[in-house]
Amino acid sequence: MSEPTLILRDVAIYKGWLDLGEQAALVTALRDVVARAPLFQPVTPTGRAMSVRMTSAGRYGWISDGQRYRYARHHPDGMAWPPIPEPVLAIWRALVSETRLPDCCLINHYTTEARMGLHQDRDEVDFSWPVLSVSLGDDALFRIGNLTRGGKTDSLWLASGDVVVMGGAARLVYHGIDRIRPGSSSLLRGGGRINLTCRVVM
Repeated sequence: MSEPTLILRDVAIYKGWLDLGEQAALVTALRDVVARAPLFQPVTPTGRAMSVRMTSAGRYGWISDGQRYRYARHHPDGMAWPPIPEPVLAIWRALVSETRLPDCCLINHYTTEARMGLHQDRDEVDFSWPVLSVSLGDDALFRIGNLTRGGKTDSLWLASGDVVVMGGAARLVYHGIDRIRPGSSSLLRGGGRINLTCRVVM
């Protein structure tokens, strides 16, 4: 497997892993997913709508039912989630595993004002597999914290084509997106950012 460009708080960061052609091909594949499983805006347990819109591909999708976050086999509209696109699986095979594939690819769409507060990815059953994250579109300021809330954090800008792997000691680290940099990429029509996170659920 390739060596990461840098490691920050045990998080492996692969800068420019996807070239422009690969990014464009991935966006085309994701449009098919969104056509079959439209983006929706989850509501947090406190009753507030998230600032990002999302959908999923794979055996499971990540949803909020207004009371808790969980994985479900069906989109909120009732249809099964589409398969994870092959270009996404190719990244997973290269950086995580050629044999055990992810159960879920969560697709988050950030507009100019969207944010993602510090959180842990801990709705999965099996934490032995890493979370793989792919950035497409506008730059995003990625914040990495600790295994518990509070304390010092570090941040770096993620650009389109960057890939992040959070595994091992960093599997349950708090992380989030403080803001995006509008107009920093022309990849997406209308601007914005897409983030993919692939997880083994069970």
